[in-house]
Amino acid sequence: MKILALECSATPASCAIVEDSKIIAQSFINVKLTHSQTLLPLVSSMLKASLTDLDDIDAFAITSGPGSFTGIRIGISAVKGLACAENKPCYAVSTLRSIAENFCGTECIVCAVMDARCNQVYNALFSVSGDTVTRLCDDRAVMIEEVCSELESLKENNLPIFVAGDGADIFYPAAKDIKNVKKAPPLSQWQNAAAVGLVAEKEQKNTKPLSPEELLPFYLRLPQAERELKNKEQNK
Repeated sequence: MKILALECSATPASCAIVEDSKIIAQSFINVKLTHSQTLLPLVSSMLKASLTDLDDIDAFAITSGPGSFTGIRIGISAVKGLACAENKPCYAVSTLRSIAENFCGTECIVCAVMDARCNQVYNALFSVSGDTVTRLCDDRAVMIEEVCSELESLKENNLPIFVAGDGADIFYPAAKDIKNVKKAPPLSQWQNAAAVGLVAEKEQKNTKPLSPEELLPFYLRLPQAERELKNKEQNK
């Protein structure tokens, strides 16, 4: 199965084509441009460079959350449009699970973190052994201190604990003194579309694909504007 994957849950934007656990093509950009400016041009140039037509794509994959509310919406909308035009199935992948995929081939624990503001991170913990990624907790929005406490309890495993994701830079200073905790190297730190495609390829064996209409964002909490409105109404 040839999968076209997109990822734009944080500042970076990327796209990739994967097939039979092989990365056919990929494109990644990490600049402060909006995804509405970068994502589809990335896809177009990648398809052209790899001599691939949309007709050649069997399915589409996208990170459906957690992450930037705007970024997730742009990515979902892009996949809906591409998939509708080709009448192809879609796969929704957890952003945090896709981060853990970067560590396949190793023996470690992955602490996937994304910046959720207000001293919180979107987080999930994973155990990685070779090509097997085992989830240790659900995706969640949680205080940084709580995650650090959990990492303290995992340090006795004597496995390296890699902090990865776009929230690594803000989270790592709070966890750097915990035994075995390391910040992931740059090539493994960021969420990327190639990992999204590889996860979708693994999960499609046990997961029913979604139609473009069924593909929806997954939010761990309400957007800030909705939270502020809700607080105002409660305080009236």
